[in-house]
Amino acid sequence: MTGVTVALFQELESDMEGRIIEAEANRLKRTKRQRAEGGGRTPELTMRNQLLLSVIWLRRYPTHEVLGYLFGVSDSTVSRIKDRLLPLLAASGRDTMRMPDPGRKHRRTLDELLGETPELAVIIDTFEQRVQRHRDPQTADKYYSGKKKQHTLKSQVAIDECTGLFVDVSASVPGPTADITLLKQSQLLERLPPGVGALGDLGYVGIDKLHPTGNAAAPRRKPRSQPRPPEDIAFNTAFSRRRIAVEHAIGRARCFVSLTQMDRHHRRAHHDRVTAVCGLVNRRLAALLALRFPDLPLC
Repeated sequence: MTGVTVALFQELESDMEGRIIEAEANRLKRTKRQRAEGGGRTPELTMRNQLLLSVIWLRRYPTHEVLGYLFGVSDSTVSRIKDRLLPLLAASGRDTMRMPDPGRKHRRTLDELLGETPELAVIIDTFEQRVQRHRDPQTADKYYSGKKKQHTLKSQVAIDECTGLFVDVSASVPGPTADITLLKQSQLLERLPPGVGALGDLGYVGIDKLHPTGNAAAPRRKPRSQPRPPEDIAFNTAFSRRRIAVEHAIGRARCFVSLTQMDRHHRRAHHDRVTAVCGLVNRRLAALLALRFPDLPLC
């Protein structure tokens, strides 16, 4: 129901407890509040159950009525709990994301064919999620993805090549936005530590010109009206083996149905949802890496 183990949920609970208490204190002290502090109804669910409800919503994406039935509360209560905890889960997810440290001695030995690519890099890619069609035709056209033949939102993610952990999630943008355009908008390359490069697919051709030091690479395009050179085929094959890690990471994130089914909720919260899910995936993967490779330094 959650996609995480009991131990990981307890770890998440300990991390979220302080955030929830602080957010609730700020809510009660807001200037526009009419009741005195301590007034109003008491919560129907404990803090642990509120967190459990939110994680189940991310993993299974049920309707509010179904979640309300499972937890014995109304659908409006589910909506309030989810809206309060989702930004906190997103903040917790961002805290699990660390850029690769160039000083760490965990770089991979590269294929000779990839000698011109960065030795230490983050791998960047995007994915799209279908959204409901807007009733205004002009607004709807802005979200229509010719690639997916659907109205979509696009998210850009970056992972640490060594560990496979998410290190960055961009803001969600309309589906037709080009990958290279979203990369420019996110300013990810400017935020990379010195010595860390970037890798992308064919949607990022020209990424080396955007990187401050040119420490970036993408596959080689087929020459127009000419057969693809054998050396380019070999290079792209080796490059794909290196870049496949980001596809696996996106696959782990999209096991959470809230990123797979059609988005039924307000688009302004989509970025928080993606970040929260990536944080949960990071926690699960980091626990597995710690068991299998105790000496591997996790950034």
